[in-house]
Amino acid sequence: MELSARLQRLQPSATLAMSQKSSELKAQGIDIINMSVGEPDFNTPDHIKEAAKKAIDDNFSRYSPVPGYPELKNAIVNKLKNENGLDYAPSQILCSNGAKQSVCNTIMAIVNAGDEVIIPAPYWVSYPQMVLLAEGTPVFVEATIEQNFKITPEQLEAAITPRTRALILCSPSNPTGSVYSREELEALKEVLLRHENVIVVADEIYEHINYIGSHASMAQFPDIRDRVVIINGVSKAYAMTGWRIGFIAAPDWIVKGCNKLQGQYTSGPCSVSQKAAEVAFAGPQDCVETMRQSFQRRRDLIVSLAKQIPGLGVNEPQGAFYLFPKCSSYYGKSATANGKQYVINNSTDFAMYLLEVGHVATVGGDAFGSPECFRMSYATSDENIVEAMKRIKECLALLA
Repeated sequence: MELSARLQRLQPSATLAMSQKSSELKAQGIDIINMSVGEPDFNTPDHIKEAAKKAIDDNFSRYSPVPGYPELKNAIVNKLKNENGLDYAPSQILCSNGAKQSVCNTIMAIVNAGDEVIIPAPYWVSYPQMVLLAEGTPVFVEATIEQNFKITPEQLEAAITPRTRALILCSPSNPTGSVYSREELEALKEVLLRHENVIVVADEIYEHINYIGSHASMAQFPDIRDRVVIINGVSKAYAMTGWRIGFIAAPDWIVKGCNKLQGQYTSGPCSVSQKAAEVAFAGPQDCVETMRQSFQRRRDLIVSLAKQIPGLGVNEPQGAFYLFPKCSSYYGKSATANGKQYVINNSTDFAMYLLEVGHVATVGGDAFGSPECFRMSYATSDENIVEAMKRIKECLALLA
């Protein structure tokens, strides 16, 4: 008796595994600072919560249309027009149970067995697993810290083959916080124009957590727009991770395919969450800017503290709420702590050492396709950041 080969190809989420491990230590009474999970520490804004309460009172408790309520889709259309200068019809929008389902829907809808999907590394842990689920082949293109974790047009061109079906591009990036400028996207677009069968899956869930002033999208270029799938949602910008609302904005044929797929395995997303998301998109946006400013202050704080730790390579993220330092200078070193011998052979060992000795939960870069780095989420208080970096500095000083 065994699970399907399809499932056996998949790896468990490293971020969720580390979060679970930190929760277990907390349950033992150990003071753990959790910087492993990418989740805003703010509460959902009050006007959005009030919209959800009203939806309950108004009996929005039944199945919604599979692609989402028309009012929510219209709010997304207006958001794309007003914020991004993009014209979409409501029929080109499909709402799902979080942006994660939106990404998976898209990959399952466009990728056949044996198709190649280009994934810049470092990458979000779920991208290659979703490609494997669709029986596709992940093709990784390494972007190092020296190039701010962004791939070049030359790298993209070299990775494309006749079997290439899609490019997944996350900007602002999880796990690095890197942001592609309009000029950088345009240079990648020129490569893609020479390969007309390649679809761009543009994960823009961190769009509003941006420290360079403006967000650029591959969909802004008319000559490739019909091959771009925008992925977005409410979880990061509006502190609504648990509400589970994401969406795609895409060509009609892709939306129809995703609608067909979603109709068979989840149907429409939560009705009450949809009404809350509608107000999030259509209501006042000052809460988004307030949170963005807090994240930028925290970015500045954690970068300055990380640069004071010997042996870490640190760049300055331009968006999201992650720092992705290079830690490979510690590989091969060891220390004895808590009556246990620790040997740091890779980033997974490094993250476990920080957890068990420094009591700070992070995630090794192995899970993100970048084994020389590790990820820290600074979606936590200034006080936690200061204390976490102090602990990390002290426990790394023990390694020799």
